[in-house]
Amino acid sequence: MDFLDLEKKIGFNISNLKLLETAFIHRSYLNENKMTPSHNERLEFLGDAVLELIVTEYLYLNYENPEGDLTNWRSALVKRDTLAIVARELNLGQYIQLSKGEELSGGREKDYILANTVEAMIGALYLDLGYEVVKSFLDKYLLVKLKNILENGLHIDAKSNFQEESQSIVGITPDYRLIKEVGPDHDKTFTVGLYLNDELISKGVGSSKQTAEQDAADHGLKKKKWGKYKK
Repeated sequence: MDFLDLEKKIGFNISNLKLLETAFIHRSYLNENKMTPSHNERLEFLGDAVLELIVTEYLYLNYENPEGDLTNWRSALVKRDTLAIVARELNLGQYIQLSKGEELSGGREKDYILANTVEAMIGALYLDLGYEVVKSFLDKYLLVKLKNILENGLHIDAKSNFQEESQSIVGITPDYRLIKEVGPDHDKTFTVGLYLNDELISKGVGSSKQTAEQDAADHGLKKKKWGKYKK
């Protein structure tokens, strides 16, 4: 696998190419390639921890806001949607090794696969080139997104915001109900409905129930013109 274009984009020469290759091997690829030794989930586990530490350090050193603000900002920076944007900017999808089935289902464009790949790549860069290189990478591609996140209210927790608004305006606590789940265990998609009493306000879709609930809450805020969508 040729990572020359990727090296040019991130500005670092990668010495351990086998480690980086592993970062792009999705679990499904092993089903059809039995000789492949491992997939990227262990690197993803490591990269997730390194990512959170660097983002936390950056926020602590650069902002004097209370803990609650910093926690929400960190969540917005490291969430799946934001990491998927980074993956697309770097065109990481072209490097991912997938099963034929996952390929046909559009795996290279799935947000959760792209986000997990970013975390795995961070893990590989950390082991190969160290903390400061990963920090420089995140400064360039992730931390610069904080301004847009704050300006557009993307850090606001949609579920909490919808509950505050609904209790204040109509005196009802929202209820989330699972409508549908499809797909195999390692790749499920959940559809969740947001209800006020028995009225369906909106639906949300995600790779976990929690993500689907956040999506439903965001759609609900938009429909009701509550919270960040107030005019």
